[in-house]
Amino acid sequence: MIRRAVLVVLGLIWLGPTYLLLVNASRPAASYDPAKAWIPSADFSLIGNFAKAWESANLSDSLASTALYSIVSPLVGVLIGAMAGYTIVVLRLRGGFWWFLLIFGGTIFPSQMLLVPLFVTYADLGLYDNRLGMIVVYTAISVPLAAFVLRNFFTGVAFSIFEAARMDGASTFKIFWRIYLPLARSALAAVFILEFTFIWNDLIFGITLTQTSSVRPVMTALAGLMTDVYAGTPVPVGLAAGLVVSLPTVVLFLATQRLFARGLSLGSV
Repeated sequence: MIRRAVLVVLGLIWLGPTYLLLVNASRPAASYDPAKAWIPSADFSLIGNFAKAWESANLSDSLASTALYSIVSPLVGVLIGAMAGYTIVVLRLRGGFWWFLLIFGGTIFPSQMLLVPLFVTYADLGLYDNRLGMIVVYTAISVPLAAFVLRNFFTGVAFSIFEAARMDGASTFKIFWRIYLPLARSALAAVFILEFTFIWNDLIFGITLTQTSSVRPVMTALAGLMTDVYAGTPVPVGLAAGLVVSLPTVVLFLATQRLFARGLSLGSV
């Protein structure tokens, strides 16, 4: 009984910020009062607040750009990572472990260390404030995790499958495309969901490498909504925008949670 009560209390504490977000994003923009933040408003204004944010921050272009980055970059990154894992494990690349360390080793450095070199390089190459440049950087970020997960997954696949396919005359790429990728679909999906969520919610690279509303990610646009550029933006408007644009990641996870859990197990084929 005591344990259950403790769990209920901890659950309520954990849900507290979510409650505050929902309550204050739904109240009329002009009636926000920090002293009454915990008290729900009788007027439900979530849609109206989001409409104001949509118009003020031009969220349509940012959402389109973010959808492009969040779909294309993880897809390409997962494919490259799967090819790396396949080459290292199945094709038994000489020095494969060291190649894997080279690929995955980039993740040990904080993202903040990459900002200045990326900014300078992108400015020199003409990729600054460019959708292609954002796809490239997000793809590069997606590859290490994909390589790590797929390398582990392919380690658990019997090598006799590859040998049998080769004896039947299948090419190396055909074996990868027609056999190993379908076997790894759960792991591929799990990595894609993780990378989609990260890219959709990214702020730091969007602020550093973009400027115009047609290129910048949506989280960067939301950050700008609450700065001096949009001075006087009511708090409920910003909260409503943040709540609505976060829904795609929540919906994706809820719709694929079984596939995600199965993919993270790395043992099912």
